Amino acid sequence: MQKTILVTGSTDGIGLETAKMLASMGQQVLLHGRNPAKLERAEKEVSELANGGCVESYVADLSRMSDVEALAKAVAEKHTRLDVLINNAGILKTSEPITQEGLDVRFVVNTVAPYLLTQRLLPLLGFSARVINLSSAAQSPVNLEALTGRIRLSDDLDAYAQSKLAITMWSRALALSIKDKGPAFIAVNPGSLLGTKMVKEGFGMAGKEIRIGADILIRAALSDEFEAASGRYFDNDSGQFASPHPDALNKKKSEEVVQAIEALLAK
Repeated sequence: MQKTILVTGSTDGIGLETAKMLASMGQQVLLHGRNPAKLERAEKEVSELANGGCVESYVADLSRMSDVEALAKAVAEKHTRLDVLINNAGILKTSEPITQEGLDVRFVVNTVAPYLLTQRLLPLLGFSARVINLSSAAQSPVNLEALTGRIRLSDDLDAYAQSKLAITMWSRALALSIKDKGPAFIAVNPGSLLGTKMVKEGFGMAGKEIRIGADILIRAALSDEFEAASGRYFDNDSGQFASPHPDALNKKKSEEVVQAIEALLAK
């Protein structure tokens, strides 16, 4: 059965490879990107591989919550059902680490935007739908003051690792709160040091084959092995479900992260 799948950050790297593989399988793929020219190229590339499924593209800057709202609205205007949301878009190193609102862009793009997009698209995501959130092997305790922009983190990797634990925490928190009344929420580390633009810029290395990450995202999105995986964390470095950072298993701390995100969005 053909599924409708939104992949954020799908103009390059793991997101683009995932979209290409999904299109070649005949799935209906919704692409997302921040740069219109790159998005147009990606749509052409993915469309050439489409095997019966249509390809659409949506422009949005996930560092701006107004863009996230507009993205969700645009998708909802065209679709009454979304089978899979893959929150893939992410950022590690940038010359502009602080947004116009004074927030750390790593937390905004990697944690807050996926949360808001997911919440806005929940009416389209049925009981059998899945939300796949890109986590990482890099996970550090979340400083709520940094998440909400009251203090700044000077280290790129620390900010990134905190943002990735934060998305892992809210994935589990939403899974526990929604239970069987909504989609499955699954956090996935697609693999460490894959050959993405992020790895090349952040670590100055070519990295491993990107398809490693795309393969696991497609498995998480479509395979039966992930059918009952809501609230769990899959570590593709070890190739199995694993325990994330202990804070992600702490219900109180995870709820505090969700509350901080909600308070931030309420502003």
